Amino acid sequence: MNKVALAIATWFGCGFWPKGPGTAGSIGALLVAWPLIAWLPVQPWHFALLAVALTPLGIWASTRTAEIRQLKDPQIVVVDEVLGQWITLAGASTLDLAHVAAALLLFRLFDITKPWPVRKLESLPAGTGIVADDLAAGVYGAAVLVVLRFVVQF
Repeated sequence: MNKVALAIATWFGCGFWPKGPGTAGSIGALLVAWPLIAWLPVQPWHFALLAVALTPLGIWASTRTAEIRQLKDPQIVVVDEVLGQWITLAGASTLDLAHVAAALLLFRLFDITKPWPVRKLESLPAGTGIVADDLAAGVYGAAVLVVLRFVVQF
């Protein structure tokens, strides 16, 4: 089970990217999203459902990987970025290249800066703390996309 947890937590190796594993995890989320967008009739809100459905698995994998690595929040764990990135995508009005790129930039901005109360969520125990702050950053990114939809018709 350790190998399964590590595969999920690192999003199948994205977390081992030497420079910016968090960004690699966000891009890994989009590499899964893009074929779904291209080949299936998915709507943005479907990505929120996907994130919610996979959150318990992400928390488990993050907890187990933290235990294996004996670190509170190992840098190789990027499944949290995947889930947060999908939450941000859910705020897009459409799933075209411009909106997907905006979702990537907004999620990374909020994940890196961790505005209140995002940073506070890191103190939750084990994998819950690892994942929760990225879910909150995803909500912030989605909220900005929704506001942009109504303010400037983006």
